[in-house]
Amino acid sequence: MTEEINIQEMSNEEILELMQEDLYDGYADEIVEEVEELLERGMTPYDILTDGLVAGMDIVGVDFRDGILFVPEVLMAAKAMKAGMGILRPLLVETGAPKIGTMVIGTVKGDIHDIGKNLVAMMMEGAGFEVINIGINNSVEEYLEAIEQYKPEILGMSALLTTTMPYMRVVIDALKEKGIRKDLIVLVGGAPLNDAFAEDIEADAYCRDAAVAVDTAKKFMKIRQGQ
Repeated sequence: MTEEINIQEMSNEEILELMQEDLYDGYADEIVEEVEELLERGMTPYDILTDGLVAGMDIVGVDFRDGILFVPEVLMAAKAMKAGMGILRPLLVETGAPKIGTMVIGTVKGDIHDIGKNLVAMMMEGAGFEVINIGINNSVEEYLEAIEQYKPEILGMSALLTTTMPYMRVVIDALKEKGIRKDLIVLVGGAPLNDAFAEDIEADAYCRDAAVAVDTAKKFMKIRQGQ
């Protein structure tokens, strides 16, 4: 029998540390409790997000990349992250907290796979991006509509079938035709893809998993902001 943890008796630092551990273990209810406790103590939503949730997801990302954690565990962690974000998001909007950037992400036309894409969306959100997940089976028109509406810096496209991969080129060609290709960082992913394919269709990068997607997105945003 483990002894009950009483978070009221813990310091803010200890709670943030516990939050990272609970996130790693995918404990959504505990995350909610910890977020609420820190808010009651007057910690800013932004600090809770960055020092608690994002810091925790960073550890999850590293262990996922190194093969210590696998997709089911990462999905559990992302779910716990989402529970905490449910409380923080409206408060962050109110306080106008800085976000790293905005991403529109979706699976391409003809493809209904979404676990990988959803994982990327959750991890990106966990890293401080605003993510608009437009789901599966997206036509050029649907991508363009979302870009028009949300004005993202990043477009993420996913495909799990060799037959749907070429549709990514169709979308990128449409961006060029519209003259907006240069405004977007285009990241592509999915099992059958590779760096050579991404280069061939003129995407900015191929991301082999969610952890790589987050690192790549951060890197491109830094370059963009440095311009």
